[in-house]
Amino acid sequence: MKLGVVGLPNVGKSTLFNAITQTSNAQAANFPFCTIEPNTGMVMVPDHRLDVLADMYHPKKVTPTTVEFVDIAGLVKGASHGEGLGNKFLSHIREVDAIVHVVRCFDDPNIIRADCSKDPVSDIETVNLELIFADMDTVSRRKEKVQRQLHGGDKGAQLENEMCERMLKHLEEGRPARTLEMNDEEKAVVNSWFLLTQKPVIYAANIAEDDLSKDADEIEAVRQVKEIARKENAEVLVISAAIEEEIAQMDEQERAEFIEEMGLGQSGMERMITACYDLLGLISFLTCGEDECRAWTIRKGTKAPQAAGKIHTDFEKGFIRAEVVPFETLQELGSMAACKEKGLVRSEGKEYVMKDGDIVLFRFNV
Repeated sequence: MKLGVVGLPNVGKSTLFNAITQTSNAQAANFPFCTIEPNTGMVMVPDHRLDVLADMYHPKKVTPTTVEFVDIAGLVKGASHGEGLGNKFLSHIREVDAIVHVVRCFDDPNIIRADCSKDPVSDIETVNLELIFADMDTVSRRKEKVQRQLHGGDKGAQLENEMCERMLKHLEEGRPARTLEMNDEEKAVVNSWFLLTQKPVIYAANIAEDDLSKDADEIEAVRQVKEIARKENAEVLVISAAIEEEIAQMDEQERAEFIEEMGLGQSGMERMITACYDLLGLISFLTCGEDECRAWTIRKGTKAPQAAGKIHTDFEKGFIRAEVVPFETLQELGSMAACKEKGLVRSEGKEYVMKDGDIVLFRFNV
């Protein structure tokens, strides 16, 4: 999973990136475009189930799944026409699976703003419109190509031409591609265009440290962001980049105590990864043994042979069956042997749809 962290200059984007990735790779400074080339950071996905399995098996290695965060240069009005670092911004955002759009939801007169914007609604509109303009250009160019195919008698181009017209009208109304209602066949056509506004979005509402103790709905700027997200089928994560920066500098014990004291439940990084997994429809299954305990990420709805293929292509080619036990059952009984003794290890075939937290041993023959 690759997540692009985007936003206008000086909204706390690079500060949040550094806090989440627990690095100082991205320069965070009070002037526009202190980020030019994208910074990347790999983050291990926290999974308490791996800790339990490690205590149970004492493996040589514990391998969590990972998420790649990309801190992308700040965007300004006119980016779709090359203003600021627009062309770089747009090319880098095409490469990510989902967008984490950082929005400033705090007041600070000392922060330099590239366009003098003072509210989250206009900030979001600036970014979204530039992405929409870029998509309009993509669809227009695609339409020209498809219409040449139509004139040449290509009947298969009819649906794509219709979708080009529908999508252009939708985008011209200022609405992102992900809000257009489509059936599966239409989605397949649109997905082939790799539109920017088709990507799933989480709005990271960056609030002041003093506002963290408030109910999110008490903060007017956050309410505005939530209303926009509701209309766009997007998600909202309320977070304080300043607090996350403090948390990132603490050792494990201090971090746990601070998070409990602040009533956060989880760090912003953990909440963001959970939200992104839900947004992208991802789950994890686990494998365990004395050599290694490991988590593997797959999409919801993945069947057992394709899940096996995540480990090795031979596992999918020669798939025989999957021996499966839910994590909760293994944790309760304490060992795989006890699960087998009680007949709780299931033998599943090629049509089995994997569940989050499945402990699996794949049987195969090549």
